[in-house]
Amino acid sequence: MTIALNARDVGEGIPLVLLHAFPLSSAMWLEQREALVPRFRVITPDLRGFGGSVLGDDEPSIDAMADDVVALLTSKGIERAVIGGLSMGGYVAMALCRRHPERILGMVLADTRAGADPEPVRRTRLRMADQITADGDVNVLVDEVLPRLVGPTTFRQRALVYGRVRGLVRAAPPRAVAWAQRAMAARPESFGVLRGMRVPTLVITGAEDELTTEDDARAMTDALPNAELMIIPRAGHLSAVEQPELFNQAVAEFVSALAGPVESC
Repeated sequence: MTIALNARDVGEGIPLVLLHAFPLSSAMWLEQREALVPRFRVITPDLRGFGGSVLGDDEPSIDAMADDVVALLTSKGIERAVIGGLSMGGYVAMALCRRHPERILGMVLADTRAGADPEPVRRTRLRMADQITADGDVNVLVDEVLPRLVGPTTFRQRALVYGRVRGLVRAAPPRAVAWAQRAMAARPESFGVLRGMRVPTLVITGAEDELTTEDDARAMTDALPNAELMIIPRAGHLSAVEQPELFNQAVAEFVSALAGPVESC
């Protein structure tokens, strides 16, 4: 069953839904809300279990997370929206296009990948999920995930940004983190979905992203019939947090161009 997601909904105009990264919450979109609200209706939900959203009892599934987002749109009377997702949010956005293509006006896929997890990555996710469940805390994320969430430039030169990301990781609820790790480990590849998409898509990646690389971004761009690629310099996996001005400018230009009629997925 779907979960009623907690969400911030501010501004007017084209609806822009931004789906957060793992293991953060909609709090990561602070700079996007401030910069984009004067031009668009910006909706930033907490995906199930994170922030102010409950987890529920469903089996771990990215598809379930996508269905939650569609239920949120329906509750707000929104027929179609631009769906943006970063990292895990990108997985949810691609699942949404597979399951509910008629609801998508355009896509922003940031620091994410269309491929399923390679077996070593899948095993690592499941190991972390088991450890977090056993320990009842997210310390393993601080040790193993946090160092790779931002790029070396941010780590060296933006102590406040790194500290903010560290705080968001530490605040992640253990049950939701374990659930999401299992959901991501089980997700299918999405290249077939991308090849069938017709809506415009903006693919973004940080030049210093080690988790989802420029090669991953180019593979998605090549698979999409109507896509453009932006590489953000001096940013790692959380490009929207590390270089918000460049990220916001790219997204604003992309969404503004969707004001005319476009196809569905």
